[in-house]
Amino acid sequence: MMRKLLIANRGEIACRIIRTAKRLGVATVAVYSEADSHALHVELADEAYFLGPAPARDSYLSIEKIIGVAKRSGADAIHPGYGFLSENADFAESCAANGRIFVGPPPGAMRLLGSKSEAKATMMRAGTPVAPGSGGGDDAELIEAARAIGFPLLVKAAVGGGGRGMRIVQAAEELPAAIESARREARAAFGDDALFIEKYFSGYKHVEIQIFADMQGAVISFFERDCSLQRRRQKIIEETPAPGLSPSLRARMSEAAIRAARAAGYVGAGTVEFLVGDDHFYFLEMNTRLQVEHPVTEMVSSQDLVEWQLRVACGAPLPLTQDDLRMSGCAIEARLCAEDPSRGFMPSTGEIVHFRTPRRAPFLRIDSGVRAGDRVTPYYDSLLAKLIVFGEGREEALSRLQSALEEVEIVGVATNLDLLRAISRSDAMARGDYDTEFVTNNIDALIVSAEANLDLDRVLVAAAASIFLADVRRDAQEASRAVGDAWSPWAETDAWRLYEPAGYEFAVTQAGRTLAAQILRPTESGFSLSFGGVVTSVEVYKTGDRPFLLVDGVKHEAATVALDDGIVVILRGRNYLLKWLQTATSWQGQEPSGERVLAPMPATVIRVLVKPGEAVSKGQTLVVLEAMKMEIALAAPYDGAVKSVACAAGDMAKEGAELVMLARKDGA
Repeated sequence: MMRKLLIANRGEIACRIIRTAKRLGVATVAVYSEADSHALHVELADEAYFLGPAPARDSYLSIEKIIGVAKRSGADAIHPGYGFLSENADFAESCAANGRIFVGPPPGAMRLLGSKSEAKATMMRAGTPVAPGSGGGDDAELIEAARAIGFPLLVKAAVGGGGRGMRIVQAAEELPAAIESARREARAAFGDDALFIEKYFSGYKHVEIQIFADMQGAVISFFERDCSLQRRRQKIIEETPAPGLSPSLRARMSEAAIRAARAAGYVGAGTVEFLVGDDHFYFLEMNTRLQVEHPVTEMVSSQDLVEWQLRVACGAPLPLTQDDLRMSGCAIEARLCAEDPSRGFMPSTGEIVHFRTPRRAPFLRIDSGVRAGDRVTPYYDSLLAKLIVFGEGREEALSRLQSALEEVEIVGVATNLDLLRAISRSDAMARGDYDTEFVTNNIDALIVSAEANLDLDRVLVAAAASIFLADVRRDAQEASRAVGDAWSPWAETDAWRLYEPAGYEFAVTQAGRTLAAQILRPTESGFSLSFGGVVTSVEVYKTGDRPFLLVDGVKHEAATVALDDGIVVILRGRNYLLKWLQTATSWQGQEPSGERVLAPMPATVIRVLVKPGEAVSKGQTLVVLEAMKMEIALAAPYDGAVKSVACAAGDMAKEGAELVMLARKDGA
């Protein structure tokens, strides 16, 4: 076993690798960018070294800098995690040239299988069915291949994964822009803008096989994973085994995956991905690394795949043979991401003000790289944490996932938490009857907001009233600085004692509505509240570490998190943002003037497509931003003309910054 391991990654995967290495007695070295100086993986590692500025090209994608840290720290092995340099054969070769063990496959196998186009050619020679597509080329060659294949089709990055550099193209006129955009995204995410074309199939499932190979030539496969629940071609919920997969199809896919590994001279962990129809499959690609969803395989096999990686990289044989490997039960993983499903999965940035996860249990695992107080930046992937559950059967696992998601609380950035809850409780999920288009086709139904409810509003107003009386905007800031955590007005018995006279009136806005109330007869244990023409009795108290409201004798667990201009009330795991009507709202809460096009989040301006005086049409792209490796196109809201442009390509735009000023066309 190696003595000291450098983890060339960040976030939850870096934390995961560090924990396994420490359990094995291996010293750990973290690397970090300027944006990650206070990150959890830096805190967990035995040593940590600064790489450089926040952009990945200047830090986590710099082979020279990472090899330099390995030399300075004395690390004899490097684990790339996933993403960044994990599928970069040049990096693997550089590790070997500098006397370091690369925890991954040989460079030759990585080049063969890490290139999706080369991998498909290898599979075709081996007799494995592959989706129709091209072998790559320049823009003209891709356009010519598209004409031969027909639409709809996919433009895909030749290296990397995670849906980066991938575009669905429905018609020929969309293709040039899709190629240009996919190249930019692939170059930013993987340092390689090579693309290829592939036929797009509707109504199929995305199923993958986890394989493992050692230097002695042994290769085994684990249960398959169904990864069909996706948005933007990126996975958000995965499970193993795949529901509805026949034993014969499972056996054929496993055989194909093992053939792929043997043909490439593969060593280490790899994942072979397939597109699956009723009783047939197409090879998609092979990821020459550990996958984000590997924990579900670990849950059903009771194995630590990171430990397997470390041992195999040092020349040890696989810990188990195919016959010795035992797998049982069902495991499901849900990815919590900083993004807003209601805004087209727009990435969200900012400080995580409050983050609470379910209590640990034998059947529950939480892999996270963040905690309360951390900042989510626009430079990296939006993944915050993964919840993984196990059950003896699928029904039990799904029930446990639903319960775990209900217990999660997060405030400070928009997340996909409510979407994950809705998917987990959908009929399609219960039946296991979903495909890669399920989320896209049902997104409106999945993110429907709850209708206004008078009883719910009364609880929200009661929580706001208790905050109002305690002057939370001052006390919460002082308390959060002191303890580094979310604050509630009933956290201390003397923090909200009420000495004010009766008759206070206040108002908040919630989901575009104004809720006004009057506080009557405050006491040491509570107050009366007049709301909606009804007088309500409210008491506040705390049991253990959880605050409660007693509203007309009904108990409500209601955590609160203070913001500069309001509060978030958390009821049954759901966030309700209340803003004080007396306080100016942030730009997001204002009605748009119709003239100013603003940056929706901190982002880099990568293209400015208009100039002052130019006429524009409604829906025309004005500016293209990049944040969290995703492109964000800002369009004209109406027909008009450009009055001024306040940005240029390469600028870093602050949230709410004016980018373009428009003048409305008469009658528009």
